[in-house]
Amino acid sequence: MRLALIRRQFSATGGAELYLQRLLQALVKSGHEPHLFAESWEGQLDGVHLHAVPVGGDRTQRPTRFADAVAAELTKLSFDVVFSLERTHHQDVYRAGDGVHRVWLQRRQQFAQWWRRPFVCAGGFHRNMMKLEARTFDPANTRHIIVNSDMVRREILEHFHFPAERIHLVRNGIDLDRHRRGERNVTRERFGVKPDDTLLLFVGSGWERKGLRFVLRAFHRLKAPRVKLLVVGKGKPPFAQPDGVIFAGPMSDVENAYAAADLLVFLPIYEPSSNVVAEALVSDLPVITSSLNGASELITPRKNGTVIADPRDTDAVVEAIRFWIMQRGLAEMPPKHELSLERNVEETLAVLEMAAREKRR
Repeated sequence: MRLALIRRQFSATGGAELYLQRLLQALVKSGHEPHLFAESWEGQLDGVHLHAVPVGGDRTQRPTRFADAVAAELTKLSFDVVFSLERTHHQDVYRAGDGVHRVWLQRRQQFAQWWRRPFVCAGGFHRNMMKLEARTFDPANTRHIIVNSDMVRREILEHFHFPAERIHLVRNGIDLDRHRRGERNVTRERFGVKPDDTLLLFVGSGWERKGLRFVLRAFHRLKAPRVKLLVVGKGKPPFAQPDGVIFAGPMSDVENAYAAADLLVFLPIYEPSSNVVAEALVSDLPVITSSLNGASELITPRKNGTVIADPRDTDAVVEAIRFWIMQRGLAEMPPKHELSLERNVEETLAVLEMAAREKRR
C-alpha cells in the first residue's frame, strides 16, 4: 500500500508519536510505502517519505491552515489510503486520539470555577477547532474512524451523525519491555522515600485536564504521615508545597517511578484514554482514576483499581486510597499482550487495509 499519514507536530516523545513511530516501522517492514505529512519532525525515520507542510499564523489559525495545506498537497499525489491523526478536511481513516473537542470544552466549563465558566470556550482557537472537528466527523469527509475507548465512540455518536459501523475500537498500546525494566529503589532513593513508606503516584502534564488538584485535595484529607505522593510531569508546583508531596518534574526514566510506587491516582476531567493507566497496570500497580477517562474501561473494580464517578468526590477518592493501601497489590489485571504496541499496530493496520480495499472498488 502507498499510504499518507498526517501528524502536525511529530516529536520524538509522546504517546501519539510513539504509536506513529511503531506504525511507520511496521509499514516499512511489511513492504508498504508510507508518506508522512507534518509541519516538522525530530529524528530519522528510515524508509518513510517525509513531506514538510510549513504553515504560519498564531495558535488560533494554525490547525486550520495546516488542514488547508495538507489538502493542497494531497491533490498532487495519489495514495491507496490517507490516515490522519489530526482533524483535517478529508481522510479515509481518522484516529480520534484527542477525543471530541466539544466534550473537552463542556468538561472544562463543568469543572471550572464559576467566574471562569463564561470564558472557557471563548476565543478563535476553540471556534476553529470545532468547525474543523465538524468537518472531520462528517461521514462524507471521513470513511472510517479509529477510537481508543468506547467512551469516545459514544461521544462521537452523541454529537455527530456518523455511522456506528464505521467506528472501530483500537485500544492504545504501550512499550511493555520498558515498564518491565523499572527498579523500585532508584526513584525512592532519589527523592528520599523510605522503604516502608507507601508511595502514591500521579503522572501527567497539563494538570488542569489531568485533575492534579483533586489528587492533592484527597492527599491532604488522607492525613497519613507514612504516605507520600510523587507528581511526575511538567507543571508549576503550588507556592506552598504540601508536606509529603514530591514534585519531580518530567522524568526520562518514568518506568522507575512506576516501579517505586504502590498506587496510581489519576483523576482527569477529560481523557480519551490515558496511557498512564495501562503503564501502571503493566507495572503491577492498582489504579484509581475517574470515569471521565476512557482508560477506566481497563479497570475491574476492586480487582485492579477503582473508578471514581466524579473526581471532585474527595471522600470516595480517600476511601479508595485507604482500600488499596490495605490491599497491597493487584488481584487481577488485563493480559499484558492486550496492552502491547504490537497488538495496537496490528489492529490499526487491519483497519487501514480494509479502507484501502474499499477505495479500490
